[in-house]
Amino acid sequence: MWIWQALTGILLVVLLGLHMVEQHFIAEGGLRTYAEVIAYMQNPWVVVWEVAFLFVVVIHAMLGVRSIALDTGLSPRAARRLTTALVIVGVALLGYGLYLTFALLSLG
Repeated sequence: MWIWQALTGILLVVLLGLHMVEQHFIAEGGLRTYAEVIAYMQNPWVVVWEVAFLFVVVIHAMLGVRSIALDTGLSPRAARRLTTALVIVGVALLGYGLYLTFALLSLG
């Protein structure tokens, strides 16, 4: 799992960099208005990399929480329960993020 943690960490830096450049450095005044965000989200490539960013953030976070918890010396049974709980939380977070993304898309 540490390989996935490292890979998502690298992807996180790349996607966060893209996000920061697109959302804050290119936008006039450093911040997009609500209408500009809706217009911006109409580009399919923007949706692809924002959704990729969402997935990478959630996966990296769940793996990080799991790693920290496993360092406390959990029993194998508790580790399995923790992993199951984190998968459920991660799927819920991804679902909510995708819902919000496609709700924004429907406004444009």
